Amino acid sequence: MKNHTMAKATTIALMALVGSASLVACGSESTAAGSDEALVVYSNSVSDGRGEWLQERASEEGFELQFVDLGGGDIQNRLIAEQSNPIAHVTFGMNNVYFETLKDAGVLADYTPSWEGEVDESLGDGEQFWPIVREPIMLVYNDEAYSEEKAPSDWEDLWEEEEFHGRYETPTSLGGATTQLVVTGILSRYLDENGELGVSDEGWAAIEEFFANGSPAVQGTDLYARMASGDVDMGQMWLAGKDSREEEYGISTAAVHPSAGVPMATQHVGLVAGSEENQTAKDFIDWFGSAEIQTEWSQEFFTAPVNESALADANQEAVEATDEFAGQDIDWEIVATYLPEWIEKIELEYL
Repeated sequence: MKNHTMAKATTIALMALVGSASLVACGSESTAAGSDEALVVYSNSVSDGRGEWLQERASEEGFELQFVDLGGGDIQNRLIAEQSNPIAHVTFGMNNVYFETLKDAGVLADYTPSWEGEVDESLGDGEQFWPIVREPIMLVYNDEAYSEEKAPSDWEDLWEEEEFHGRYETPTSLGGATTQLVVTGILSRYLDENGELGVSDEGWAAIEEFFANGSPAVQGTDLYARMASGDVDMGQMWLAGKDSREEEYGISTAAVHPSAGVPMATQHVGLVAGSEENQTAKDFIDWFGSAEIQTEWSQEFFTAPVNESALADANQEAVEATDEFAGQDIDWEIVATYLPEWIEKIELEYL
């Protein structure tokens, strides 16, 4: 356990050093938490044009935003590493596991947004992080490669059926929230209190086979670009990403609906500790999670808002597509306990 702890500490320290130059602001230098100047927002949900849109839309309301754009796990590590000297004012986009970790680490501050009565606060914690969007984490495949009858019906088919070997993309980094939820969805089927890190030998064998029989992601090349070229036929994706990439790459994909369900991510927003006196940061949270902006966000980026007042005018295709998925029964408390060590083991042994 001591080695695990040291490895985690080293990872966080390295993230702080490497991340110090990665303010993707579509702006200039960062400002310290508590400043009344530009708001520094850490998020894993500003790719695919979302950051640019949000900056432009927020500027109409008088907000100047600067972003740090990293994977969910990397955002979490950086916030923890910077805790004694916070740079961020607000963070959003990550799921419950990350936000629970940030809360336990003392990274977040108490804040109740103006729209708290319009959301189911039990989806968050009702104190420090609040839900904004629901998002199914899916296995998608190219319609031209498989009919529904020939396509896999579950993640397990990928490594159990030889015909799919080498035809699905596997991640080469585990820093992203989507990847970590895919791994979580697989390992959660094999929980065993007597197993290594709470997982049975069968579960670890499944993860090993998953990585061994896939086609590793190509840095700088999107999954959908690889599917369009015929390099691979399927891989992991979130709902909004599926919609935007189909349009960008000109291919049609279908999502697998496992009988066990899919990991259902709920994205949240929270105030970073150190920004308690920054009224602009609080005003931004009130504005961003409001029914008006969540409706616009939904229409622009194919998302299903949690704000009940936004649902009527939200993108109904996105809401209906989200509702078509059954959420996988996952013990998030166990996941929060073991996820860092799961990630470490996979990185060391299987990647």
